[in-house]
This record gives sequence, structure tokens and C-alpha cells, in this order.
Amino acid sequence: MRKVYLDYSATTPLDECVFEAMKPYFTEKFGNANSLHCFGREGANAVDAARRKIAELLKVKPTEIYFTSGGTESDNWALKGIASAYSQKGKRIIVSSIEHAAMLASAEQLEKSGYDVVYLPVNDMGVVLPEYLEKAITDDTSLVSVMAANNEIGTLQPIKELCEIAHRHGALFHTDAVQAMGSVPVDIRGWNVDLLTFSAHKFYGPKGIGALYIKSGIKPDKFVTGGHQERSMRGGTTNVPAVVGMAEALKLALDNLEDNSSKVKELRDYFVKSIEQRVPYVVYNGDRLHRLPQNANFAFEFIEGESLLLRLDMAGIACSSGSACSSGSLDPSHVLLATGLPIEKAHGSIRFSFGKYTTKEDVDYVIEQVVKAVEDLRKLSPLFSEFKGEKQYV
Repeated sequence: MRKVYLDYSATTPLDECVFEAMKPYFTEKFGNANSLHCFGREGANAVDAARRKIAELLKVKPTEIYFTSGGTESDNWALKGIASAYSQKGKRIIVSSIEHAAMLASAEQLEKSGYDVVYLPVNDMGVVLPEYLEKAITDDTSLVSVMAANNEIGTLQPIKELCEIAHRHGALFHTDAVQAMGSVPVDIRGWNVDLLTFSAHKFYGPKGIGALYIKSGIKPDKFVTGGHQERSMRGGTTNVPAVVGMAEALKLALDNLEDNSSKVKELRDYFVKSIEQRVPYVVYNGDRLHRLPQNANFAFEFIEGESLLLRLDMAGIACSSGSACSSGSLDPSHVLLATGLPIEKAHGSIRFSFGKYTTKEDVDYVIEQVVKAVEDLRKLSPLFSEFKGEKQYV
């Protein structure tokens, strides 16, 4: 059976060049980077070199890059760390209503601790318009957090404009750039954000390693304590192989950003056009123009997304019915509901995400399988039968 992976927004395969760069630090160069002997110094030197490489690629200072276990930890640290450290400024926190679960769950915890958390709405394309933030922000707001690109519908946000509004009111600004990094240009200095999250496994690096950019002068409270790693800001034994892999993966991703994005976008657009031409009663979720090049999210009316997902899986096709971090939930996507999509359509949504290893033949195969699966499932759908019956009497 043919196998096609179209879930690159959930995770990407490790690039072979990245694997080769990591190998020595699993075996002969295995020392703890915080040990004082030569084995430890070997690891420490590798971590320092990786930090400098990442900083140079992102045009920031090495001292502004802090390694974490991934995007979830970085988001938690940004939100909770700033909320705690800057509570004297005010206990009002603003996040968008379509953030990753890592941000929303953290925001809920802050609410229970007495913080005033405001959830910004989005328009029908999933965009946080600047006027929404202008209306919500007050001078006692300590932090605003809006993701650079949404993980489910791929919509890109006007980060620079939103950050300017936050700064005018004396608030700090954080963006979760996990989906954006390696897929679209991420301009930390140009955006002027104070904190930014990214994670290696979204751009063909290893899992279990991420980073939080913290602008010089910004001092969030510690989130993981118990060690002096990361300049005493984040405890825990440094994952040397993963740090090395992250730096190599980011270099490859940014060096080839334009070519990879162009190829992926061409395949995505071909897929979207084909589905819309061949499958009736579908809704293309998100902003058509301002979105990640790899993302295509469809709501297929009259069927359940999970049923379609399983049918495609039986055909060897990997895709998603929402965020990978929410895959165990049967609730409709909070992102789609926030855009105003009716709950019954939200239940029928599938995310297809393409990558640099996707081929035209892969896409053609998926198109045929989607068309067939949707037709078969609609034959079994009482909602579709009722809909057709109503149409017959119009």
C-alpha cells in the first residue's frame, strides 16, 4: 500500500544532514556540557557554537537564545514567567483566542491565580485585526501574546502592527512562531517582539528541543528550576545532540527557505484547486493569501472529520483533524469555532500539511483517495440524505 505523509505541521522527519551532525554527540562526544572536565567542555563548546549559529541566523544576540524542551515549555515560560515577574505593572494578560493549547492552558492557570486574561477574537479568516487589540488593551496590561502563524488553519498574523500597539501601552509582546519558523520569514528585530517561541521538529530537526528568544533587558521569572544551565535561567541537563541538531536544521531551513516554500506552495495550491473542483460542499478554512505555504484546511460538509481521517489512514495517508496536541479530543476545533464556522462544519474539518519531501504523485494519490472517501462517507450520512431530499423539493 502506498504511504503518503501530509502531516508536516504536526512534525517533520529528521533531515539526514541533521542526523549526521548530531551523531558524534550521542557516542564519542557524550559529555555533560556542565561538567568541568574535557568531555564536558567538548559538549559545552558544541552548545555555544550552536547558540551562536542560531543567533546569527536570526540576527539576534547569542545571550538572547535560551534552549528548552520544545514549544510547549517555551510558551509556558513566556506567559507564566512574564506574568509573575511583571505583575506590578498589572495583572492583565491578553492572548488570542486561537492560540496553541500550551498558551491557552497556561492562560487558564493564570486566571485561576487571579490574573485578568483577555482572549482576543479573530475575523472569519482567523486574523487578529489590530483594532481588536486596541480595544482590549489597557495600561495595566503586562503581556500580549499572539501566534505568528496558526497551527490549524495556517493564517499569518500582523505581528509587527500588534507589537507596536502593545509597546505603546507599555506591555511586552510574545509570539509563538513554532509553525512559522522555517516556513516563512521570521523577522525578530523587524517585528520588535520581546519574546519568541520556536521548536526544531517543525523544520526537520529533532524532537524534544526548542528555544525561547528573550530580548536583552527582559527578565521573566524562572520556569524550570534546579540547575544553573542556560545562564541559570532554566535548569536541566543540556540535550547536546538535540541542540546541535536544532542549529543545523535551522541553517538548512533558512538557507533553502525560498525554494522549499515555493515548491510546497505550488503543490498545496494544486491540491486545493483540485479538491474544490472535484468535491462539492467544502469550505477552505483560513486566509487564502496570508497563510503558511504548507497548510490546507478543509471543512467537508455532512461528514465527520474523524471518519474521513480514518478512511484516509486506511489508504496510507497521514493527515490531521486538528492540532496534533489535541488529537485525543473529540471536541470541535476552538480555532475553527473562533472564526465563526458552525460546529457541524468544524466537526468535518481536516488539515493537510505538505513538506519538502512531498511529490506531485503523492498529491495526485491523495486527491483521488479524498474524493472517493468523501463520496463513500456521504452515502452513509443521514445529514447528506436529508440535505438532498430537501433540495429535491425546492
